[in-house]
Parts: sequence; structure tokens; C-alpha cells
Amino acid sequence: MTVSWEEICRYLNSLAVRGRQRETIQVYRPKLEAFFRFLPRGRLVTARTLEDWRLSLLKAGYSPGTVNTHISAANGLLAFLGRRDLQLIGQLDTGEEIQLELTRAEYLRLLTTARTQGRERTYLLVKTFALTGLRVGELDQMTAEAVAEGRVSVAEGGRRQEVPIPACLQRELESYLHRTGITAGPVFLTRSGRPMRRTQVSGEIRTLCRDARVDAEKSNPRCLRRLYQATQEQIRADVLSLAEQAHEQLLDAEQRTVGWENGG
Repeated sequence: MTVSWEEICRYLNSLAVRGRQRETIQVYRPKLEAFFRFLPRGRLVTARTLEDWRLSLLKAGYSPGTVNTHISAANGLLAFLGRRDLQLIGQLDTGEEIQLELTRAEYLRLLTTARTQGRERTYLLVKTFALTGLRVGELDQMTAEAVAEGRVSVAEGGRRQEVPIPACLQRELESYLHRTGITAGPVFLTRSGRPMRRTQVSGEIRTLCRDARVDAEKSNPRCLRRLYQATQEQIRADVLSLAEQAHEQLLDAEQRTVGWENGG
């Protein structure tokens, strides 16, 4: 079957009619928008589509629990459209995983605490994970050269991908590099001049979370990356919503024009 964005909007509207909380609908919308973007040209859904999407989400770094919520949203859409045969049954095992989300307020508290304590490197680490979505293993790709170019080149699915560095972060990193005398190579170094190890990165963020009174379960780079992913999903959903509104306004304008031409 094919799926249109209009059908997804009808499904979301039906959730409101059925009394679902606004917060629930706000969670579903970006996940369904991500599903819509994943579909190939023609927006065709087959018996393997959800399984392929689940694998794609896992490769992108989403946790099993988060992937389950994405699939659940798509399953709900397919049930609404009368195609339960295309649903993906069964969920990924999350083990003891606790799916806690880092809120924007907590993120800002981390930054404020790092600034207050004069921990500039930790401050920039938090911002880098939250604004670029880099994994810990990709942190050494954030080099002085990448900062100058405004983008980081990372391996994704067997190919190179360019990750843009937001202008606000780029300016702060440039200032940091100038003051620390780093002219080439990785930005985040130890006192001995070596790239930070995974344990050192995690340790700095864990200590900062403790000082900022942020839940210990959220004191890891993965939660910061998840915040980046959620933010990007919301931005894409907002853009698609604006495009949808513009399309509806254009249709209304065309209908009025036809009415005038017919003497209406």
C-alpha cells in the first residue's frame, strides 16, 4: 500500500478525537514523520518495510526502547489504515534499559553548571554531543580542521557523511582552539595532549550531571545524542507541517480564483 502525509495527519487527528493526550500525539508526530521520510519514492509500504526501518533506526544509534516506540507509532498508523497485515509484531528486548530522556531544561542546567565551575572543555563536550549528534567513538573526528570548515566527516553505513557544526558551536570551538593553542588534530585533548578516551569523556559528563543534579541514568553521551535526534525530528516535523499548511492555503487560493472566474 502507499501512505500519504494527509493520511498520517488524519490518524493523528483521530487520536485527539479518541481522547489521547496532547503530549502523546506530540510524541507520535515526529516518529511518523521519520517513518514517512524513510519510505521510498512513491511512499510504498510492504511486508518488510517496518523490519527494514527498525534495522535502520538501530544502525543510526537509537536504543532498542526508542526503536520500539517508533515501530509502535507506525503499527498504530497501519491499524488505522486497515492494514494490520503490514505491522511488525514483537518488540526488541530492552533488558534492564531505562528509557529516560534528557530534557531541554536539564541540558541547559548542565551548560550553566559547567560555565559556573569554569569547566570549559566539559561545557563544549556537552554542546558538541547535543548539537551535532556525534557518537563518543567519533569525537576524535571533531578536529581543528573540521571546525574551520564547519563540518565533521564521519563514517555512516559504510560511507562518509558530512555533519554540519552549528555556527554558535563553531564560534565557541574556534575561540577555545585559539586560547589553548590547538592548531591541528582533535579538539578534545587530555593534559598530556592525547585525544580523550571514551572513559574520560563519560567520566566528565557523569561528574557534571551529579553537580547539576541531573539523574545519574542520564549522565552519558548517549542521552545527549538522543536529545539531538529528538530535536532534529521535531524540526523536520515542524517544516513538514508548515509545508502542509502552505499547500492547503494554496488550494484555498486556487478554489477562490476558480470561484471568481465563474462569477462566484
